[in-house]
Amino acid sequence: MSAMFGSGLLKGLKVTWHNLTHRSVTAHYPDVQPELPPRSRGVIALQEENCTSCMLCARECPAWCIYIDSHKETIQPGVEGGRERSQNVLDRFDIDYSLCMYCSICVEVCPFDALHWSPEFAYVETDITDLTHDKDRLREWMWTVPPPQALDPQAEPAKEVIAVEKLFIRPDDAPGSGL
Repeated sequence: MSAMFGSGLLKGLKVTWHNLTHRSVTAHYPDVQPELPPRSRGVIALQEENCTSCMLCARECPAWCIYIDSHKETIQPGVEGGRERSQNVLDRFDIDYSLCMYCSICVEVCPFDALHWSPEFAYVETDITDLTHDKDRLREWMWTVPPPQALDPQAEPAKEVIAVEKLFIRPDDAPGSGL
């Protein structure tokens, strides 16, 4: 029994001695910024001009942390005899980051690409109510959103692109037809 206790103690002392004699690999965060992967999730940015107030993001959010208010405005016709159209105008778009799970459902479900992930993660607040970002603050995060990754030139074309090309290429325009 004491032999097992002694071997465990020796293994523990060996690990301790190793940690004492080898340099730490810890990155000291405030002084050294971490290298984040290209698609890391930090904060959600709002591209307000793309938002149509369709409420899909708020409805699909499992944490119910997105608050949207809007009203309809009538747009006069551009030509005489045209009919008036109505358009949703965004009044309020808030995200409460104290509730957000960073699941990305809102970003993925948005049909108009109004929401984007920014890799910024250092938005510390001392008051929990300040973690609710309004549309102006969400708009400020847009400048930190990285551009989309380039398509892989070695990848096969999408099935949809191939189908459209087959529809619009005439037999006499096909490659190898002598033109």
